[in-house]
Amino acid sequence: MTDKEISGVIAVYKPAGWTSFDVVAKLRGILHTRRIGHGGTLDPMAEGVLPVFVGKATKACDILPDVKKGYHAGFRLGITTDTQDITGTVLKEDGMAVTAEEFKTAAEKFIGKIMQVPPMYSAVKVDGKKLYELAREGKVIEREAREITVLSLVTDDYDEVTREGHMTVLCEKGTYIRTLINDIGDMLGCGGAMTSLVRTYSAGLALEDCLTIEDIQQRVDENGAESVLTRLDKCFEVYPEVRLGARITALYKNGVKLRADQVDAHEGTVYRVYGADGGFIGLGRMADGGFRSVKNFFV
Repeated sequence: MTDKEISGVIAVYKPAGWTSFDVVAKLRGILHTRRIGHGGTLDPMAEGVLPVFVGKATKACDILPDVKKGYHAGFRLGITTDTQDITGTVLKEDGMAVTAEEFKTAAEKFIGKIMQVPPMYSAVKVDGKKLYELAREGKVIEREAREITVLSLVTDDYDEVTREGHMTVLCEKGTYIRTLINDIGDMLGCGGAMTSLVRTYSAGLALEDCLTIEDIQQRVDENGAESVLTRLDKCFEVYPEVRLGARITALYKNGVKLRADQVDAHEGTVYRVYGADGGFIGLGRMADGGFRSVKNFFV
């Protein structure tokens, strides 16, 4: 099997304990292709939606338009760790009582555009080195706060005795949920750590779209690689579509800038472009009175 034979997206349910790279490495073996990338790292303790791009679809990894990510997270108050989750070393504990209403009130203050300092155990680079590499060397350095966006945060449940609960978060990329929980705990004055994390949405894909590694292996064995692929254009459904006629499709694929009378498109808008056969070609934009490619995936 070669890269040219398969191309598309796989919505993988990443299991807890695996790194995102572990998933990619496993799929390279199952699909017998090396041209695979993923759309957003998940921590090893986390599970859930991991968009994986295969073949020519890997061109999409860096231009995904849907920056929203959904999470269902468990937390425990009264504990602070070096990793901001329960896998880390406990730095301090606090037995102060926190009511459900107090937690809910504090958490809701983190909705909207807020500043967040990335954790030391993260892939953020400082002076060319990843923070988690420095953290493993026992180093803690100053990090600049970055603006992030929390679109919604709902407290699903909270036990005032154990001070444990769960929350559902919809945010934009770049948000660290364990840092969010840590910061809520700091605001309350007792600390907090993440106990579990499931990503429920990413790059236009949801849990119901996902296949486990075992599912993927079985389907490929029985029906071939194509049976596990999702259409790449599903990741770009936030854009309107434009469909080209046969002659115009040929011109477009050859890189010709189309005139305004050849395509039904508005100035400045990005479109999903489909050829005469209904196949997804890529993204295009009308600019300065002409329509041309932004990114072609299957040409």
